[in-house]
Amino acid sequence: MATNRYISQGVKSEQNLYEDLTIESLKIYGQDVYYLPRTIVNEDKILGEDVPSRFTSAYKVEMYIENVDGFDGEGDLFTKFGVEIRDQATFVLARKRWAQTVSKVDNQINGIRPREGDLIYLPLSNKLFEIMRVEHEAPFYQLQNLVVFKLQTELFEYSDEDLDTGITSIDNVETEYAYTYTLTLNDSGQSGTFVVGETASMTLSSGVVMSGEVARWTDSDNKLRLIHIGADDGNYHEFVADLAITGSTSSATGTVTLVTEEGLVKASSTVVEQNTDFDAILDFLDFSESNPFGDVRD
Repeated sequence: MATNRYISQGVKSEQNLYEDLTIESLKIYGQDVYYLPRTIVNEDKILGEDVPSRFTSAYKVEMYIENVDGFDGEGDLFTKFGVEIRDQATFVLARKRWAQTVSKVDNQINGIRPREGDLIYLPLSNKLFEIMRVEHEAPFYQLQNLVVFKLQTELFEYSDEDLDTGITSIDNVETEYAYTYTLTLNDSGQSGTFVVGETASMTLSSGVVMSGEVARWTDSDNKLRLIHIGADDGNYHEFVADLAITGSTSSATGTVTLVTEEGLVKASSTVVEQNTDFDAILDFLDFSESNPFGDVRD
């Protein structure tokens, strides 16, 4: 038997009403978040990944967090390498609001939907989540139309990506956790004031130009901290002492006297790397057992 020809779910006016009510619900029960589109800098054609990803813009839009009892995932795990936080969350985003706020023509966003690899910043918990999967058919054609995206995300693990969105709380992730070179400059009075965010460059004796983004400059001890280090020939090089380094915007300059690398994860100048802490806790793991990392076998 065919469906009733006097009742149809494909009425455009009813579809629009359903979509508007959904958007209104997301505005009432949702959270204001920032959507960060990912820019591919240098894709690895073999492994299909882009190590030096860049996030240079952030768009504010409301999303509903589908998790009501807390974040999903495995939570906080204690491992031999430290503490791992494996939170997961599902965000619901209206398609129309995506088109109005993020995928506008003047925003130059490629694609008609959110992309895997893009980030969502949740100010409520001050966390970045990476989109792992986009579900575009839920709820499933309730009035023969689709009105939302469901973004399945995992807590983002920062690995030296470039964050220059203009949102201070987001960009601070880069300055606090990026791998840092600290250059100590001479105190002969020729050092100027380097500007955070500018590029500082050094020309090596081979003619190769080393450069990095200024993360911090303190004139009290003449220490210049650089992140996102690179060379103009694309190969690996290191900063060396007894050569000058110059800021591209400030034109500040100074001769490097000491080069150090800061590989520890830091937050507000406090080391939060936990390997040494776990090593000092004698009763955390019982190494008298045959398998201290798993179940003991008889």
